[in-house]
Amino acid sequence: MTQYRNLIGGRLETADATIQVINPANRNTIAHVPDLSQTQLEQAVVAATTAFATWSETALKHRQTLLSRLSKAILDNKTELSTLLTTEQGKPLANAQGEIQRCADWLSYFSKIPELVGLMERRIDDHAFASKVPLGVVAAIVPWNFPMSLAIWKVAPAILMGNTVIWKPSPFTPLTSLRLGEIIKDLVPAGVINIITGGDKLARALTAHPLINKIAFTGSTQTGKAIMATAAQSIKRITLELGGNDPAIVMDDADLEKHIPGIFWGAFANNAQFCVAIKRLYVHEKIKDQFLKRFIEYGRNVIVGDGLDPAVGIGPIQNESQFFKVSAMINAAKERGLEMITLTETVPSAGYFVPVTLVINPADEDETVVTEAFGPVLPILFFNDVEEVIRRANDSAYGLASSVWAQDTTLAQGIAKRLQSGTTWINTIHVIKPQIPFSGHKQSGLGLENGIEVLSEYANTKSIVVGQ
Repeated sequence: MTQYRNLIGGRLETADATIQVINPANRNTIAHVPDLSQTQLEQAVVAATTAFATWSETALKHRQTLLSRLSKAILDNKTELSTLLTTEQGKPLANAQGEIQRCADWLSYFSKIPELVGLMERRIDDHAFASKVPLGVVAAIVPWNFPMSLAIWKVAPAILMGNTVIWKPSPFTPLTSLRLGEIIKDLVPAGVINIITGGDKLARALTAHPLINKIAFTGSTQTGKAIMATAAQSIKRITLELGGNDPAIVMDDADLEKHIPGIFWGAFANNAQFCVAIKRLYVHEKIKDQFLKRFIEYGRNVIVGDGLDPAVGIGPIQNESQFFKVSAMINAAKERGLEMITLTETVPSAGYFVPVTLVINPADEDETVVTEAFGPVLPILFFNDVEEVIRRANDSAYGLASSVWAQDTTLAQGIAKRLQSGTTWINTIHVIKPQIPFSGHKQSGLGLENGIEVLSEYANTKSIVVGQ
């Protein structure tokens, strides 16, 4: 079994304790990774703090060159990293390849972002100018659904702005991150990027550490609230990308032949383990029968199985805990007598597989509507009136993303402007690019990621005024 080590201060380190890593497609143990001690966490923080003194003073061009080299290193190892990602996370190999490619693309974008010079320093008048200065040590805490791309969303702007990073992947999906650490060890100045592994205890110690200046976290709203409370003790800067309960609205003029695939994968890409997956699908009453017929026909052609099989479109639930949560939601819905349609009658028994399940027109207050399943359970609800569906779509504590599907794009844009979410797509979904800001409204998050705007999330503003 391959030994995986943490990257701390430019060295590859083991630990006395370890965490077991499971392949969710067959429940086999595939690795053990270090479960870092408090002493080793201190070493990582010291390494990042020491490196910050030098890295924060390096020229902007030098930082961008490093990002470019990291992008190339990822591309040079794309095949290995993609296969490892599928093995530990479960997603189909083509999707894993896409995620690794996006990591390289994000790093490349930030390595040559054209607006950067003007952002870094701006002269106000003959006697004053404002500049962006780095924060210090950034803790990047990453979930298990997109363990690589969501890390790079944080690492790229953080080190570009002159910060150093302690990157903590989920204990469920640490392998690709640690392998990348081995690949980049000699490319990155010691301590600028540190990759550490451990459980919830390590995460709590990391977020509470007095020498951590910023926490960038993607995960559940519940955990985000806990991080926010911890950060308040020392006024740490925070970026929180949290849960969602994303509505999609399909109007009566929607081009179903064209958009059914997009709507289906909008709901079930990555086995619906996706913060911006369609979680509530509102379909106009006039087209409900036609929509359901086409949607079901499309879904029944999708194969659920091991992501390493090229025929598979949907992989397993990533971990046992989430598997039981999703299974319990489906069983409870059945017990309540809800109308349900299973699209994938046969799923492998060895891994954490759940059949793709539709819940037809449940009540707005039903668990399947108000709770983010984070698995292949989709409530399909019907509506008659635009005002009604906007109200129902906005009736949520979350506001991450949404989508509108209609041929009348003027109407669709009018609806999109009124939906309370950080992103709304029209006749498309999951178009996410490094230059497009990504944020959550309400309890879906605080701060933002991506776009030129994200650079301010990793810097303080400093004004200098010179007297005459």
